[in-house]
Amino acid sequence: MPQRSGLGKGLDALIPGGSSVTGEGGVTQISINAIARNPRQPRQTFNETELEELAASIREYGVIQPLIVAPASAGIHTLIAGERRWQAARLAGLQTVPVVIRHANDQQLLELALIENVQRADLNPIEEAEAFKHLAKEFGLSHEAIADRVGKSRVAVTNTIRLLDAVAAVKQALVDGKITEGHARALLGLALAKAQEAALQTVVNLDLSVRQTEQLVRKLGGHKPGSKKKPGRNPNVSDIERRLRSSLGTKVALKHGKKGGALTIYYYSDEELDSLLEKLT
Repeated sequence: MPQRSGLGKGLDALIPGGSSVTGEGGVTQISINAIARNPRQPRQTFNETELEELAASIREYGVIQPLIVAPASAGIHTLIAGERRWQAARLAGLQTVPVVIRHANDQQLLELALIENVQRADLNPIEEAEAFKHLAKEFGLSHEAIADRVGKSRVAVTNTIRLLDAVAAVKQALVDGKITEGHARALLGLALAKAQEAALQTVVNLDLSVRQTEQLVRKLGGHKPGSKKKPGRNPNVSDIERRLRSSLGTKVALKHGKKGGALTIYYYSDEELDSLLEKLT
């Protein structure tokens, strides 16, 4: 399978042809006050120091890359892509900014802002998860379709959305950079909110690795090693499990006895179930 590019379909593939604009190359100057923020912008936090640095660069060199805006409604254009440049240009005191005018519906407003932020790695994991969730719930996109648009794997999209199931303290720690996505996913193994919060404090206080966090979660979840040494597994059973995992792309468990056994296939979302059904049927 060819590797996806970092931009998925990219901005040009998702934005239909623009409206009539003036200026060389379809770029025109409009008042910075005639632009409104993208209501679908997934990014909620901006580093003030970085904005000031960009503003200083804009004061000296101007806005090099045009903003992308929707056609004006009641004299106001909606920003599609370029929020960080727009905010920095305001800080720099610019009266006008270069823009390219394009048509975009609500879904495209979210997709394009999301793609731009993913390209620049500007979103924190929770902002990204919220954007993926909106695309899935509001616009009916499958995790596979979202993955195609943003240049990620379907599994990565599913795992990112799962982060929203964590308790507020875990999500905040992730946003603040105190833990990684791997830590957060491990903590999701604890069903009770208080258990997640308690484990989070241990992870942060002891600076545990993801592997150590997984071990902590297993311990808190009651999974303790038995007092008696278990007999070794049949290597043929382990080999079959390995082949099935490789073929199906998910966790499987095989229990084999003299008179038959049971095969358990795990899935973690409706999309994964659909994918398994396609492979099995």
